Amino acid sequence: MPVEPERIQKLNSAPERPDRDYILYWSQMNRRVEANHALLYAAALANRHHLSVLFYEGLTCTYQYANDRLHTFLLEGVPETERRLRSAGIGYVFYLRRTKAFRNDVLYELAQRAAAVVTDDYPTFIAREHNQRVPRKLDVAYYVVDSSCVVPMSQIEERQYAAYTIRPKLARLLPKYLKQPDPLRVKRRFDGVLPDFHTRVTERNIRELVAACDIDHSVCPSVDFHGGRIAAVKRLDFFLENNLAWYARGRNEPSAHATSDMSPYLHFGQISALEIALAVREHAQRHKLLVNEYLEELIVRRELAFNYTRFVDDPGSLNNLPEWCLQNMKKHASDTRDPVYSRKQLESARTYDDLWNAAQKEMLVRGKIHGYYRMYWGKKIIEWSRNYQEAADTMIDIHGRYALDGRDPNTYANILWCFGLHDRPWPERPIFGTMRYMSYEGMRRKTNVEAYITGIEELCGHRADQRKLFS
Repeated sequence: MPVEPERIQKLNSAPERPDRDYILYWSQMNRRVEANHALLYAAALANRHHLSVLFYEGLTCTYQYANDRLHTFLLEGVPETERRLRSAGIGYVFYLRRTKAFRNDVLYELAQRAAAVVTDDYPTFIAREHNQRVPRKLDVAYYVVDSSCVVPMSQIEERQYAAYTIRPKLARLLPKYLKQPDPLRVKRRFDGVLPDFHTRVTERNIRELVAACDIDHSVCPSVDFHGGRIAAVKRLDFFLENNLAWYARGRNEPSAHATSDMSPYLHFGQISALEIALAVREHAQRHKLLVNEYLEELIVRRELAFNYTRFVDDPGSLNNLPEWCLQNMKKHASDTRDPVYSRKQLESARTYDDLWNAAQKEMLVRGKIHGYYRMYWGKKIIEWSRNYQEAADTMIDIHGRYALDGRDPNTYANILWCFGLHDRPWPERPIFGTMRYMSYEGMRRKTNVEAYITGIEELCGHRADQRKLFS
Protein backbone atom coordinates (compact mmCIF):
# COMPACT_ATOMS: atom_id res chain seq x y z
CA MET A 1 0.00 0.00 0.00
CA PRO A 2 1.25 3.58 -0.56
CA VAL A 3 2.30 5.74 2.39
CA GLU A 4 -0.86 6.92 4.14
CA PRO A 5 -1.31 10.72 3.93
CA GLU A 6 -1.92 10.91 7.66
CA ARG A 7 1.71 9.90 8.25
CA ILE A 8 2.99 12.91 6.29
CA GLN A 9 3.33 16.58 7.28
CA LYS A 10 4.90 19.46 5.37
CA LEU A 11 6.69 21.78 7.77
CA ASN A 12 7.49 24.75 5.55
CA SER A 13 5.98 26.68 2.67
CA ALA A 14 8.80 26.15 0.17
CA PRO A 15 7.97 24.28 -3.04
CA GLU A 16 9.28 21.05 -4.49
CA ARG A 17 11.95 21.82 -7.09
CA PRO A 18 11.98 19.02 -9.71
CA ASP A 19 14.74 20.70 -11.73
CA ARG A 20 17.25 19.59 -9.10
CA ASP A 21 19.20 16.33 -8.80
CA TYR A 22 17.49 14.05 -6.28
CA ILE A 23 15.05 13.65 -3.40
CA LEU A 24 16.99 13.80 -0.14
CA TYR A 25 15.94 11.45 2.66
CA TRP A 26 17.50 12.54 5.96
CA SER A 27 17.52 9.50 8.24
CA GLN A 28 17.50 10.92 11.75
CA MET A 29 15.76 8.21 13.78
CA ASN A 30 14.57 5.45 11.45
CA ARG A 31 17.95 4.23 10.31
CA ARG A 32 16.79 1.40 8.09
CA VAL A 33 15.79 0.55 4.54
CA GLU A 34 12.89 -1.86 5.15
CA ALA A 35 9.42 -0.79 6.31
CA ASN A 36 10.48 2.84 6.42
CA HIS A 37 7.51 5.00 5.42
CA ALA A 38 9.68 8.12 5.18
CA LEU A 39 12.04 6.44 2.72
CA LEU A 40 9.05 5.06 0.80
CA TYR A 41 7.62 8.56 0.54
CA ALA A 42 10.97 9.90 -0.65
CA ALA A 43 10.98 7.18 -3.32
CA ALA A 44 7.42 8.09 -4.35
CA LEU A 45 8.41 11.75 -4.77
CA ALA A 46 11.49 10.75 -6.73
CA ASN A 47 9.49 8.49 -9.04
CA ARG A 48 6.94 11.25 -9.63
CA HIS A 49 9.67 13.73 -10.62
CA HIS A 50 11.85 11.17 -12.47
CA LEU A 51 14.67 11.66 -9.98
CA SER A 52 16.88 9.43 -7.86
CA VAL A 53 16.95 9.19 -4.05
CA LEU A 54 19.88 10.10 -1.83
CA PHE A 55 19.81 8.70 1.72
CA TYR A 56 21.74 10.88 4.19
CA GLU A 57 22.66 9.69 7.67
CA GLY A 58 24.83 11.64 10.09
CA LEU A 59 26.40 11.15 13.49
CA THR A 60 27.81 14.10 15.43
CA CYS A 61 30.06 14.33 18.46
CA THR A 62 27.94 17.09 20.01
CA TYR A 63 24.67 15.38 20.93
CA GLN A 64 23.98 15.07 24.65
CA TYR A 65 25.53 11.95 26.21
CA ALA A 66 27.61 11.12 23.10
CA ASN A 67 29.82 8.18 24.06
CA ASP A 68 31.45 4.99 22.81
CA ARG A 69 28.41 2.83 23.55
CA LEU A 70 25.92 4.88 21.57
CA HIS A 71 28.34 5.67 18.73
CA THR A 72 29.36 2.03 18.36
CA PHE A 73 25.81 0.71 18.29
CA LEU A 74 24.80 3.20 15.62
CA LEU A 75 27.93 2.71 13.49
CA GLU A 76 27.47 -1.07 13.57
CA GLY A 77 24.34 -0.56 11.49
CA VAL A 78 25.96 1.55 8.78
CA PRO A 79 27.68 -1.06 6.55
CA GLU A 80 24.51 -3.13 6.15
CA THR A 81 22.42 -0.02 5.46
CA GLU A 82 24.85 0.94 2.70
CA ARG A 83 24.71 -2.55 1.16
CA ARG A 84 20.92 -2.62 1.14
CA LEU A 85 20.62 0.86 -0.32
CA ARG A 86 23.11 0.08 -3.06
CA SER A 87 21.06 -3.00 -3.96
CA ALA A 88 17.93 -0.84 -4.08
CA GLY A 89 19.54 1.75 -6.37
CA ILE A 90 19.61 4.49 -3.74
CA GLY A 91 22.60 6.71 -3.01
CA TYR A 92 24.03 6.78 0.50
CA VAL A 93 26.00 9.48 2.29
CA PHE A 94 27.17 8.96 5.86
CA TYR A 95 28.90 11.80 7.67
CA LEU A 96 30.74 11.34 10.96
CA ARG A 97 31.45 14.65 12.64
CA ARG A 98 34.38 13.66 14.82
CA THR A 99 35.09 16.96 16.60
CA LYS A 100 33.54 20.40 16.82
CA ALA A 101 36.17 21.59 14.35
CA PHE A 102 34.56 19.45 11.65
CA ARG A 103 31.94 21.12 9.49
CA ASN A 104 28.34 21.15 10.67
CA ASP A 105 26.49 22.20 7.51
CA VAL A 106 26.46 19.10 5.32
CA LEU A 107 22.67 18.73 5.42
CA TYR A 108 22.27 22.22 4.01
CA GLU A 109 24.80 21.52 1.26
CA LEU A 110 22.97 18.32 0.27
CA ALA A 111 19.62 20.13 0.41
CA GLN A 112 20.82 22.72 -2.13
CA ARG A 113 20.69 20.03 -4.81
CA ALA A 114 17.50 18.39 -3.53
CA ALA A 115 14.05 18.70 -5.06
CA ALA A 116 12.59 18.02 -1.59
CA VAL A 117 13.78 16.88 1.82
CA VAL A 118 12.02 14.04 3.62
CA THR A 119 12.83 13.07 7.20
CA ASP A 120 11.47 11.33 10.30
CA ASP A 121 8.60 12.59 12.44
CA TYR A 122 9.77 11.90 15.98
CA PRO A 123 8.65 13.59 19.23
CA THR A 124 11.88 13.47 21.29
CA PHE A 125 15.65 13.84 21.15
CA ILE A 126 17.52 15.60 18.32
CA ALA A 127 14.89 14.98 15.64
CA ARG A 128 12.33 17.01 17.55
CA GLU A 129 14.72 19.98 17.73
CA HIS A 130 15.82 19.67 14.11
CA ASN A 131 12.27 19.51 12.80
CA GLN A 132 11.43 22.71 14.63
CA ARG A 133 14.30 24.85 13.27
CA VAL A 134 15.64 23.34 10.03
CA PRO A 135 12.60 23.63 7.68
CA ARG A 136 12.52 27.43 7.69
CA LYS A 137 16.19 27.54 6.63
CA LEU A 138 15.59 25.56 3.42
CA ASP A 139 14.29 26.72 0.05
CA VAL A 140 12.72 23.35 -0.75
CA ALA A 141 9.76 21.44 0.64
CA TYR A 142 10.47 19.74 3.97
CA TYR A 143 8.33 16.73 4.86
CA VAL A 144 8.27 14.70 8.07
CA VAL A 145 6.87 11.18 7.96
CA ASP A 146 5.82 9.02 10.91
CA SER A 147 7.45 5.62 10.50
CA SER A 148 7.91 4.92 14.20
CA CYS A 149 4.35 4.03 15.22
CA VAL A 150 2.05 1.35 13.83
CA VAL A 151 -0.89 3.75 14.04
CA PRO A 152 0.26 7.24 12.98
CA MET A 153 0.59 9.62 15.90
CA SER A 154 -1.67 12.12 14.12
CA GLN A 155 -4.63 9.73 14.40
CA ILE A 156 -4.82 10.16 18.17
CA GLU A 157 -5.69 13.83 18.27
CA GLU A 158 -5.59 14.46 22.02
CA ARG A 159 -3.28 13.56 24.85
CA GLN A 160 -4.24 10.25 26.45
CA TYR A 161 -3.87 9.76 30.19
CA ALA A 162 -3.96 5.98 30.52
CA ALA A 163 -3.72 2.79 28.51
CA TYR A 164 -7.43 2.17 28.89
CA THR A 165 -8.26 5.39 27.01
CA ILE A 166 -5.90 4.86 24.06
CA ARG A 167 -6.42 1.09 23.74
CA PRO A 168 -9.91 1.18 22.14
CA LYS A 169 -8.83 3.98 19.79
CA LEU A 170 -5.87 1.95 18.59
CA ALA A 171 -7.99 -1.19 18.29
CA ARG A 172 -10.35 0.59 15.90
CA LEU A 173 -7.48 1.88 13.77
CA LEU A 174 -5.17 -1.14 13.71
CA PRO A 175 -6.92 -3.01 10.85
CA LYS A 176 -6.11 -0.08 8.57
CA TYR A 177 -2.44 0.25 9.52
CA LEU A 178 -1.26 -3.20 10.59
CA LYS A 179 -0.37 -4.11 7.02
CA GLN A 180 2.81 -4.77 5.09
CA PRO A 181 4.09 -1.59 3.40
CA ASP A 182 4.82 -1.54 -0.31
CA PRO A 183 8.23 -2.76 -1.48
CA LEU A 184 10.82 -0.05 -1.98
CA ARG A 185 11.27 0.67 -5.69
CA VAL A 186 12.92 3.55 -7.50
CA LYS A 187 12.62 4.17 -11.24
CA ARG A 188 15.93 5.98 -11.48
CA ARG A 189 19.06 4.65 -9.80
CA PHE A 190 21.39 7.08 -8.10
CA ASP A 191 24.53 7.59 -10.20
CA GLY A 192 25.89 10.77 -8.67
CA VAL A 193 29.33 11.32 -7.17
CA LEU A 194 29.43 11.13 -3.38
CA PRO A 195 30.71 14.28 -1.62
CA ASP A 196 34.18 14.32 -0.11
CA PHE A 197 32.74 14.47 3.42
CA HIS A 198 31.20 10.99 3.04
CA THR A 199 32.63 8.72 5.76
CA ARG A 200 33.34 5.14 4.78
CA VAL A 201 32.30 2.79 7.59
CA THR A 202 33.21 -0.91 7.59
CA GLU A 203 32.94 -3.63 10.20
CA ARG A 204 36.70 -3.35 10.70
CA ASN A 205 37.12 0.40 11.18
CA ILE A 206 34.32 1.13 13.66
CA ARG A 207 36.54 1.03 16.73
CA GLU A 208 39.05 3.35 15.06
CA LEU A 209 36.31 5.81 14.06
CA VAL A 210 34.85 5.87 17.58
CA ALA A 211 38.28 6.44 19.12
CA ALA A 212 38.79 9.46 16.84
CA CYS A 213 35.62 11.18 18.05
CA ASP A 214 35.58 13.84 20.75
CA ILE A 215 33.05 12.02 22.93
CA ASP A 216 32.84 10.33 26.34
CA HIS A 217 35.13 7.30 26.07
CA SER A 218 34.40 6.06 29.61
CA VAL A 219 31.14 4.32 28.62
CA CYS A 220 32.13 1.08 26.92
CA PRO A 221 30.07 -0.66 24.22
CA SER A 222 27.44 -3.08 25.49
CA VAL A 223 28.62 -6.59 26.37
CA ASP A 224 25.38 -8.02 24.99
CA PHE A 225 23.88 -5.83 22.26
CA HIS A 226 25.37 -5.24 18.83
CA GLY A 227 23.78 -2.72 16.49
CA GLY A 228 22.48 -3.09 12.98
CA ARG A 229 19.75 -4.63 10.91
CA ILE A 230 21.18 -8.15 10.92
CA ALA A 231 21.49 -8.18 14.72
CA ALA A 232 17.94 -6.85 15.09
CA VAL A 233 16.42 -9.52 12.85
CA LYS A 234 18.48 -12.26 14.51
CA ARG A 235 17.25 -11.23 17.96
CA LEU A 236 13.64 -11.04 16.74
CA ASP A 237 13.88 -14.51 15.18
CA PHE A 238 15.25 -15.92 18.43
CA PHE A 239 12.39 -14.38 20.38
CA LEU A 240 9.77 -15.77 18.01
CA GLU A 241 11.19 -19.28 18.06
CA ASN A 242 12.11 -19.54 21.74
CA ASN A 243 10.21 -17.06 23.93
CA LEU A 244 7.01 -15.79 22.32
CA ALA A 245 4.99 -18.89 23.28
CA TRP A 246 5.60 -18.31 26.99
CA TYR A 247 6.13 -14.54 27.01
CA ALA A 248 2.91 -13.92 28.99
CA ARG A 249 4.08 -16.24 31.78
CA GLY A 250 7.75 -15.30 31.81
CA ARG A 251 7.88 -11.58 30.98
CA ASN A 252 7.92 -10.45 34.64
CA GLU A 253 10.63 -12.93 35.66
CA PRO A 254 13.87 -11.14 34.72
CA SER A 255 16.07 -14.19 35.28
CA ALA A 256 14.03 -16.09 32.67
CA HIS A 257 15.05 -13.77 29.79
CA ALA A 258 11.65 -14.16 28.14
CA THR A 259 11.36 -10.66 26.69
CA SER A 260 12.23 -9.71 23.11
CA ASP A 261 14.98 -7.16 23.91
CA MET A 262 13.99 -5.21 20.81
CA SER A 263 13.91 -1.75 22.42
CA PRO A 264 17.47 -0.71 21.45
CA TYR A 265 16.77 -1.56 17.81
CA LEU A 266 13.42 0.20 17.91
CA HIS A 267 14.99 3.30 19.42
CA PHE A 268 17.70 3.53 16.77
CA GLY A 269 15.19 2.67 14.06
CA GLN A 270 17.07 -0.40 12.87
CA ILE A 271 13.77 -2.29 12.86
CA SER A 272 10.20 -1.02 13.01
CA ALA A 273 7.36 -1.76 15.41
CA LEU A 274 5.23 -2.57 12.36
CA GLU A 275 7.67 -5.26 11.20
CA ILE A 276 7.79 -6.80 14.66
CA ALA A 277 4.01 -6.76 15.05
CA LEU A 278 3.49 -8.41 11.66
CA ALA A 279 6.12 -11.06 12.40
CA VAL A 280 4.59 -11.78 15.81
CA ARG A 281 1.10 -12.03 14.33
CA GLU A 282 2.24 -14.34 11.53
CA HIS A 283 4.16 -16.60 13.92
CA ALA A 284 1.21 -16.70 16.32
CA GLN A 285 -1.22 -17.67 13.57
CA ARG A 286 1.09 -20.39 12.31
CA HIS A 287 1.62 -21.88 15.77
CA LYS A 288 -1.84 -21.08 17.22
CA LEU A 289 -0.53 -18.78 19.96
CA LEU A 290 -2.19 -16.00 21.92
CA VAL A 291 0.09 -12.96 21.87
CA ASN A 292 -2.11 -10.18 23.21
CA GLU A 293 0.27 -9.42 26.08
CA TYR A 294 3.21 -8.80 23.79
CA LEU A 295 1.23 -6.68 21.34
CA GLU A 296 -0.10 -4.68 24.29
CA GLU A 297 3.47 -3.69 25.16
CA LEU A 298 4.65 -3.19 21.58
CA ILE A 299 1.69 -1.16 20.37
CA VAL A 300 -0.58 0.12 23.15
CA ARG A 301 2.03 1.00 25.78
CA ARG A 302 4.63 2.19 23.30
CA GLU A 303 2.22 4.39 21.37
CA LEU A 304 0.82 5.77 24.62
CA ALA A 305 4.39 6.96 25.30
CA PHE A 306 4.65 8.55 21.84
CA ASN A 307 1.31 10.22 22.43
CA TYR A 308 2.56 11.66 25.74
CA THR A 309 5.79 13.09 24.32
CA ARG A 310 4.00 14.49 21.27
CA PHE A 311 1.72 16.68 23.39
CA VAL A 312 4.20 18.10 25.94
CA ASP A 313 7.05 20.57 25.54
CA ASP A 314 9.51 19.01 27.99
CA PRO A 315 8.83 15.27 28.36
CA GLY A 316 11.14 14.94 31.37
CA SER A 317 9.35 17.56 33.47
CA LEU A 318 7.24 16.44 36.41
CA ASN A 319 4.91 19.37 35.67
CA ASN A 320 3.37 17.17 32.95
CA LEU A 321 1.98 14.77 35.54
CA PRO A 322 -1.76 14.62 36.30
CA GLU A 323 -3.07 16.94 38.99
CA TRP A 324 -3.38 14.19 41.60
CA CYS A 325 0.34 13.46 41.20
CA LEU A 326 1.31 17.11 41.56
CA GLN A 327 -0.78 17.53 44.70
CA ASN A 328 0.60 14.30 46.10
CA MET A 329 4.22 15.40 45.60
CA LYS A 330 3.48 18.80 47.12
CA LYS A 331 2.00 17.11 50.19
CA HIS A 332 5.01 14.81 50.70
CA ALA A 333 7.84 17.07 49.54
CA SER A 334 9.17 17.53 53.07
CA ASP A 335 9.02 13.84 54.07
CA THR A 336 12.31 12.56 55.51
CA ARG A 337 14.52 10.60 53.10
CA ASP A 338 16.99 8.24 54.73
CA PRO A 339 19.34 7.27 53.23
CA VAL A 340 19.96 9.82 50.49
CA TYR A 341 22.49 8.74 47.88
CA SER A 342 24.57 11.00 45.66
CA ARG A 343 24.38 10.76 41.87
CA LYS A 344 27.83 9.13 41.85
CA GLN A 345 26.80 6.49 44.38
CA LEU A 346 23.71 5.63 42.38
CA GLU A 347 25.47 5.66 39.04
CA SER A 348 28.18 3.29 40.26
CA ALA A 349 25.69 0.91 41.96
CA ARG A 350 26.76 1.51 45.57
CA THR A 351 23.63 1.21 47.72
CA TYR A 352 22.61 -1.16 50.50
CA ASP A 353 20.14 -2.92 48.14
CA ASP A 354 21.74 -5.84 46.27
CA LEU A 355 18.85 -6.15 43.82
CA TRP A 356 18.93 -2.46 42.95
CA ASN A 357 22.70 -2.61 42.54
CA ALA A 358 22.33 -5.55 40.16
CA ALA A 359 19.75 -3.68 38.07
CA GLN A 360 22.05 -0.66 37.83
CA LYS A 361 24.95 -2.91 36.88
CA GLU A 362 22.80 -4.39 34.14
CA MET A 363 22.34 -0.86 32.84
CA LEU A 364 26.07 -0.19 33.05
CA VAL A 365 27.23 -3.29 31.18
CA ARG A 366 24.30 -4.25 28.92
CA GLY A 367 22.79 -0.83 28.28
CA LYS A 368 19.31 -1.93 29.31
CA ILE A 369 17.42 -3.01 32.44
CA HIS A 370 14.66 -5.61 32.36
CA GLY A 371 11.38 -3.69 32.36
CA TYR A 372 9.99 -5.17 35.58
CA TYR A 373 13.09 -4.42 37.61
CA ARG A 374 13.42 -1.01 35.96
CA MET A 375 10.17 -0.05 37.69
CA TYR A 376 11.66 -1.09 41.02
CA TRP A 377 14.92 0.68 40.13
CA GLY A 378 13.03 3.93 39.53
CA LYS A 379 10.93 3.67 42.67
CA LYS A 380 14.00 3.31 44.86
CA ILE A 381 15.63 6.37 43.29
CA ILE A 382 12.56 8.36 44.35
CA GLU A 383 13.02 7.04 47.87
CA TRP A 384 16.76 7.86 47.96
CA SER A 385 16.77 11.34 46.37
CA ARG A 386 16.44 14.73 48.06
CA ASN A 387 13.38 15.64 46.01
CA TYR A 388 11.20 14.34 43.21
CA GLN A 389 12.69 16.34 40.33
CA GLU A 390 16.19 15.30 41.35
CA ALA A 391 15.02 11.70 41.20
CA ALA A 392 13.54 12.17 37.74
CA ASP A 393 16.67 13.95 36.49
CA THR A 394 18.85 11.12 37.82
CA MET A 395 16.79 8.50 36.00
CA ILE A 396 16.79 10.49 32.76
CA ASP A 397 20.54 11.14 32.89
CA ILE A 398 21.45 7.52 33.66
CA HIS A 399 19.26 6.35 30.79
CA GLY A 400 20.68 9.03 28.51
CA ARG A 401 24.25 8.07 29.21
CA TYR A 402 24.09 4.29 29.46
CA ALA A 403 20.84 2.97 27.97
CA LEU A 404 20.64 1.90 24.35
CA ASP A 405 16.90 2.55 24.57
CA GLY A 406 17.23 5.90 26.35
CA ARG A 407 16.26 9.36 25.03
CA ASP A 408 13.12 7.67 23.72
CA PRO A 409 9.40 8.32 24.25
CA ASN A 410 9.26 5.07 26.22
CA THR A 411 12.10 6.27 28.43
CA TYR A 412 10.26 9.41 29.49
CA ALA A 413 6.91 7.68 29.93
CA ASN A 414 8.41 4.83 31.95
CA ILE A 415 10.33 7.20 34.20
CA LEU A 416 7.33 9.44 34.83
CA TRP A 417 5.21 6.32 35.41
CA CYS A 418 7.23 5.92 38.60
CA PHE A 419 5.67 9.22 39.75
CA GLY A 420 2.12 8.31 38.66
CA LEU A 421 1.92 9.00 34.91
CA HIS A 422 -0.52 6.57 33.25
CA ASP A 423 -1.15 5.01 36.67
CA ARG A 424 -3.66 5.56 39.50
CA PRO A 425 -3.51 6.49 43.21
CA TRP A 426 -2.59 3.77 45.72
CA PRO A 427 -2.70 3.58 49.53
CA GLU A 428 -0.71 6.37 51.14
CA ARG A 429 2.75 5.98 52.64
CA PRO A 430 5.74 8.28 53.42
CA ILE A 431 7.67 9.87 50.52
CA PHE A 432 5.47 8.17 47.90
CA GLY A 433 2.13 9.37 49.21
CA THR A 434 -0.37 7.79 46.84
CA MET A 435 2.22 6.82 44.20
CA ARG A 436 2.52 3.10 43.61
CA TYR A 437 5.16 1.59 45.90
CA MET A 438 7.41 -1.39 45.14
CA SER A 439 9.39 -3.19 47.82
CA TYR A 440 12.35 -5.55 47.97
CA GLU A 441 10.17 -8.09 49.77
CA GLY A 442 7.63 -7.88 46.97
CA MET A 443 10.33 -8.51 44.38
CA ARG A 444 11.52 -11.57 46.32
CA ARG A 445 7.97 -12.96 46.46
CA LYS A 446 7.29 -12.42 42.78
CA THR A 447 10.66 -13.02 41.12
CA ASN A 448 13.85 -15.04 41.51
CA VAL A 449 16.03 -12.26 42.86
CA GLU A 450 18.98 -14.54 43.64
CA ALA A 451 19.13 -15.97 40.12
CA TYR A 452 19.02 -12.49 38.61
CA ILE A 453 21.79 -11.14 40.85
CA THR A 454 23.99 -14.15 40.10
CA GLY A 455 23.45 -13.72 36.37
CA ILE A 456 24.38 -10.04 36.48
CA GLU A 457 27.54 -10.72 38.48
CA GLU A 458 28.60 -13.30 35.88
CA LEU A 459 27.88 -10.81 33.10
CA CYS A 460 29.95 -8.12 34.81
CA GLY A 461 32.91 -10.47 35.02
CA HIS A 462 33.10 -11.10 31.29
CA ARG A 463 34.83 -7.87 30.32
CA ALA A 464 37.62 -6.22 32.26
CA ASP A 465 36.99 -2.88 30.53
CA GLN A 466 33.59 -2.66 32.22
CA ARG A 467 34.97 -2.64 35.74
CA LYS A 468 35.87 1.04 35.70
CA LEU A 469 32.15 1.80 35.50
CA PHE A 470 31.80 0.72 39.14
CA SER A 471 34.74 2.74 40.48
